[in-house]
Parts: sequence; C-alpha cells; structure tokens
Amino acid sequence: MLNISKFRAQKSLSCVFVDFIDFTSGIKSKMLKKYQFILLLLIGILSFSSCISTKKTTYLQENNKTLDSIIQIQQLKKPYRIQTGDLLSIRVKALDQELVGMFNPVGELNSSATTEERVYFDGFTVDDHGNIRVPTLGAVNVLGYTEREVREKIEKLLLENYFKEEANIFVTVKLAGIRYTTLGEIGTGSQVIYKEKVTIMEAVANAGGINEFGDMEHVKIIRQYPYGEEIHTIDLTSIDATKSEYYYIQPNDLILVNALPQKALGFGSTGLEVFRTAVTILSFVTTTILLFSRI
Repeated sequence: MLNISKFRAQKSLSCVFVDFIDFTSGIKSKMLKKYQFILLLLIGILSFSSCISTKKTTYLQENNKTLDSIIQIQQLKKPYRIQTGDLLSIRVKALDQELVGMFNPVGELNSSATTEERVYFDGFTVDDHGNIRVPTLGAVNVLGYTEREVREKIEKLLLENYFKEEANIFVTVKLAGIRYTTLGEIGTGSQVIYKEKVTIMEAVANAGGINEFGDMEHVKIIRQYPYGEEIHTIDLTSIDATKSEYYYIQPNDLILVNALPQKALGFGSTGLEVFRTAVTILSFVTTTILLFSRI
C-alpha cells in the first residue's frame, strides 16, 4: 500500500509539473504573439513615417492639374549692386588696340590658361574699402555701383586723364561669373556660372541637384547686403517659387538645404527600401524572441 501511495504521489507531482510546463509554454506563446504584434505595429508606424512622399521631392509642382500652362516668371526688378569681394571683368577697346593694351588682361594672350585661372589672375577684385585698382587710374571706388555705372565711371576717367574723344574707346564691365556656395543635402562647395542672370533652379542643377533626403520645401538662401547678412527661404516644390523675389541668386549667395527627418530614422527613402529594412528587423527580432522562449 505504501508503494502504491508513493507511486500515485509521484505521478501527481509529474502531472503538476507537466501542467506547469504547458501553462508556461502557453504564456510564452501568448507573449510571443503579443511581442510580434507590437513589433509589427511599431515597424508599420516607422515605415509610414520614414517614407518620403514624391510631393517632397518634385520640383515646381502646379496646384491645378492642367497639362499645359503659361507660367509668369519673376524678373529681376533691380540691377545688382557691387559689393566687397566681387570679381569684375573689365575690357577696354579702341581703334588702336596698342593704346589700350595695358588695360586688358595678359591672360588673353595665354591660350592654355583655363577660364578660372584667367578670371582669378586677370579680374579686378573689390577690396574691403570698395575699390578696384585700374592701370593708370589707381584706386577706383565701385562699392554700391551697378555694372553700367562702373563702365560709365571708368570711361569718364579714361577720357579725362588718358584718351581723347577721337580714340573711340569702348569699355565693358561684367561680373566675372555668378559665384555662390552650396551646403547640406546638395553638392557641397563653391560654384560659379558664367551668366549675367542665374535662377535658383540653375544654381541647384549646376551643383548636382538636391538628393532624396533634402528638404526642398525650405531651401535657405543666405545673402550678403552692405549692412550684413539675411536668410531667405524658398519652396522649390511649388511653382510659386518662380514668382519669388529670391528666384534669381546673387553673387556670394550661400544655398543651404537641410535634411528631412526621415534621414535620421535611416529606414530608406522609398517604399521598397523601407519594406526591405522592416522585414530584416522583423526577422531578427522574431528569431531572438524564439531563442529566448526555448530557454
């Protein structure tokens, strides 16, 4: 009788142990399903928040859906006024070219020199006092002048001090390209375009464009003025950017493109990239939970 009772007691204990194992397994299974659900929900939320809409990466979008439309682009209302640090290209021509040889860049005779080298060595830089140094004329103040006003001033000084009316001198004054700097989610560095007028779109394209993580809705232009610097913002995703007074850049502008929040998440910029990342994370976490549940 004692052995039978002992056997029954051992059997009862083993049944309790088995029931306990089944119970804990059920809890682990429920916890695993719960964790999987929470993980899927979390990844889903992150996936939606990290996807970048095409509206944020498309230039100059129109509000209406018409296929063809006429867009009125903002024109420069005021000519650019020269500031310190600007580089000017000045040419003087006359019927007798020997008379004006000293005024023209030596680089013109060097065919192997690059455009950048010619501009740098042969241009006239506006110093901190707003002056340029012109042969025979010395320091000429051009701060705050337009290109036309500088041309007229130099012509007048040359006729008063060096040439006669019969020489028929012809002076041209131009900015030695539009020089600007780009920073952020855009090709970084110093850029130059040899045109009289340059739009923000041309400047961005010349720098290599804004990448998929760039905030095109809040492109900042840091512009220099005689009294200091100002920061302006332009939305390049809207067609209204063409009507902005900042649509045309100026020499020495700094174009800054900050990153979208999605870049910090690091999930990817397209739906496919986000999906692949989410699947990888889900597989890793699920495998980890399964391993710990068997311990």
